[in-house]
Amino acid sequence: MSKTKEIQKQMMEALKAKDSARKDALSLLLSALKAKAKDKREDLTEAEEDAIIKKEIKQTRETMDAAPADREDIRSECQFKLDIYKEFAPEEMGEEQIRALVQSVLDQLQITVPTPRDKGPVMKHLMPQVKGKADGKLVNQIVGEMLKG
Repeated sequence: MSKTKEIQKQMMEALKAKDSARKDALSLLLSALKAKAKDKREDLTEAEEDAIIKKEIKQTRETMDAAPADREDIRSECQFKLDIYKEFAPEEMGEEQIRALVQSVLDQLQITVPTPRDKGPVMKHLMPQVKGKADGKLVNQIVGEMLKG
């Protein structure tokens, strides 16, 4: 079952349970998915669905971070949405998995003594492997640490 159909099913369950907050959050996510499918004029692939869900998570986090400190209502609403969106988000790679992948790229490129100058080629080989599976900031941070030698 596609994530779009799963979200639609969960939204109907929330509607029947009279859980309007959950229904509203799922409705927003479903709208984003359907809008992209309409633009594309065909069903979304799983990777495209994952990318849209991640984008919604990122936008919700930004809204939460931009909210004034005294607006706890906005922050709690955003946190509620994030919790729901994360149910459908793909599993992120952990720090250890990223480190292992970086090491394998270093081995492939035959870099035995990594230096900061090697970052470009390492990132070029690494990013296609982690795209959509790991946070880019975390990958960049780990590569930076590992290239200090």
